[in-house]
Amino acid sequence: MEEDAGGSPACLAHMLVNGRPVDPQTVRDVARFRKAERVRLMDARQQISGAERAVMTAALVRTLTRVVKPRAGLVIAGYWPIRGEPDLRGWMEQIHNLGATVLLPVVVAKNAPLVFRIWSPSCAMKRGIWNIPVPASGAEVVPEVVISPLVGVDKGCFRLGNGGGYYDRTLARLETPAQVIGVGFPSCQMLTIFPMPWDIPMDSAVLADGSVCHRAGAAQA
Repeated sequence: MEEDAGGSPACLAHMLVNGRPVDPQTVRDVARFRKAERVRLMDARQQISGAERAVMTAALVRTLTRVVKPRAGLVIAGYWPIRGEPDLRGWMEQIHNLGATVLLPVVVAKNAPLVFRIWSPSCAMKRGIWNIPVPASGAEVVPEVVISPLVGVDKGCFRLGNGGGYYDRTLARLETPAQVIGVGFPSCQMLTIFPMPWDIPMDSAVLADGSVCHRAGAAQA
């Protein structure tokens, strides 16, 4: 999103998102706030030591397992960790061995929705558009549960991500809504991301201190 977008038109009635008018200045202000918060939170995440990270990741996995309840036949999307995100690849292998179908997100084109392909510990991988490893081949599969890494999360279970908008774009287009669970370290907590009409709240957020936040009205497993 461009931070400097010129002047606002006299009438904003044509600028509707989900039936609600959006003030261009507000959009710019929120974008600037999120950009600054993203830098701050990513820096805090990178400051976590290796020993602390190992302890917190183990705690995160224990809590996530209680929330998700892995089982044979479950179709669940994980992620390949980048930029200091919690590394859940060991957990993904465990639930794969339990009979769950584990997926990874794949960017097929910039600014397009993600697709999900089946991952296993032995599957062939290749470098994707953002140089992130993805399954080299396979059909697109729709997940029942999506595990989404957090840069930040607020009290309403709204997620601050890396800034590309891929998860929101993808979740908005799923014909059958998936259960979305964010995961992160305790340092990712924030009061608000100042949600905009296009932001989609997660069902739950699981943090590495054992805490779990559920969106109001969200169904829980």
